[in-house]
Amino acid sequence: MNKVEFIAAMAAHGAITKKDAEHFFTIFADTLRDSLQKDPRIALPGIGVFSVEERAARTGRNPATGQEIQIPARQVVKFKAAKEMAEAVA
Repeated sequence: MNKVEFIAAMAAHGAITKKDAEHFFTIFADTLRDSLQKDPRIALPGIGVFSVEERAARTGRNPATGQEIQIPARQVVKFKAAKEMAEAVA
């Protein structure tokens, strides 16, 4: 499912317009992004936990040339589904 299909599903499930569903989706994404910049862990009951973690620097390889390259350390966003969510799709 892509963003357009997800917004259409939100609109159908919530009995709202696609425009309103897209607006709510944008607000949610913006709020999540801004909040993760301030707090490295956001728990949404029934959905899961978003967290910011440090990925260590490592040595990689350029697949085209085989040359080793250094990949710098960086922060990444991780998601762990809540038990209810994981059980619903199992």
